[in-house]
Amino acid sequence: MERHHSSKAWAISLCILPVLVVLVSIFIGPSAEASPRAVFVWLISMATPGSHSHTQGMVETILLDVRLPRILLALVVGAALTASGSSLQALMRNPLVSPDILGLSSGAAFGAALSMSLHWMPLQPAAFLFGLLATALSTLMAGGRRGFSMTSLILAGVITSGIFTALLTIVQIYSDPFKLQTIVHWTMGNLHNASWSKLRSAGLPVLAGAAALMFLRWRLNAISMGDDEMRAVGLNPTREKILVLIPATLIASAAVAVAGIIGMIGLVVPHMIRMLIGPDNRKVLPVSLAFGGAFLVLVDDFARAITSFEVPVGIFTTLISGPIFFYLLKKHDAGFREN
Repeated sequence: MERHHSSKAWAISLCILPVLVVLVSIFIGPSAEASPRAVFVWLISMATPGSHSHTQGMVETILLDVRLPRILLALVVGAALTASGSSLQALMRNPLVSPDILGLSSGAAFGAALSMSLHWMPLQPAAFLFGLLATALSTLMAGGRRGFSMTSLILAGVITSGIFTALLTIVQIYSDPFKLQTIVHWTMGNLHNASWSKLRSAGLPVLAGAAALMFLRWRLNAISMGDDEMRAVGLNPTREKILVLIPATLIASAAVAVAGIIGMIGLVVPHMIRMLIGPDNRKVLPVSLAFGGAFLVLVDDFARAITSFEVPVGIFTTLISGPIFFYLLKKHDAGFREN
C-alpha cells in the first residue's frame, strides 16, 4: 500500500513538472536584453496596462518569437521521443528498445533530409514513411519462429541504422553547400531554429499519435505479457502491435523531422519513469509524455545557459543520459539476456 501511494505521488509530481519547467525556462537565455529581471518586469507590465516601454517591447519579441516557441518545441519533441520509446519497449518486450536502437530515428532523418533536398517531397510524411520503413525492416530482420531476442533485435537495429545513415550521407554528398550545412547541423539534434510554424508542423502529428497511444495504453500491458496471453483475452497480437507501432512511429518521426536526431531520451527516460512509478503502462505512458517533455526542456535550458553560442541539444542529451543509463544498468543488473 505504501509503495502504491509513493508511485501515485511520483506520477502526479512528474505530470505537474512540465508547467513549472516552462515557467522557469522563460527566464533562461543568453540574451542580455531579456535577463531574468527584465522578464520579470515585463510580466509585471503585462498585468498593469499602460506601463509598456520600448525595452519591454524588445523583451516581448525575444520571449514570444524566440524563447517560447523553442521551449514548447522542446516540450513536444521530448514528450514524443519518450512516449515512443516507452511504447516500443512494451511492444517489443525489450527494455533496450528505443527509436534510436530500432533505426527509426535514422530512417526518419533520411526521409526528412531527402525532403529538404527535394522541394516537392513534404517533410512530415517523408519522415514518417521512412521511419516506419526502418522500424519494419528491423522487426523483420530480428523476427524468428520464437519471436524476438534481445541480441537479434539490437543487431537488426544497428544494421538498419547503418543503412539509413549511409543513405543520409549520400543525400548530403549530392546536396548543394547551403542545404548541406543545414542538414549536417540538423542531424546533430538541435532546437535553435525553433519557430511557431515548426511547432505546428510537429504538434499536430504528435498530438494525434499521442492520443492514439493513450487510447491504446491498456493494451500495452497485454502486449508486454506475450502473444499467448493476448490470444487468451481475445486480442489479435499482430493487429494490436500494428495499432501501437504506427502512432509510436508517427510521433517519433514528427519529432525527428523538426529537431533532428536527439539521442538517448527514448531509451533512458522510460527506465527512470518505471523505477519511480512501476511497470504499469497505463501510468507509464502519460507520465512519459509529461516527464520526457520536461526533461528535454531542462537539458535545452542547460545548453542555452552554459554557452553564449549555439550547441546542438542532441550532444547534451547524450552526455547527460549516458551516465544515467550506465547507473541504471549497474543498479538493476540489466544486461543482454535472451527472451
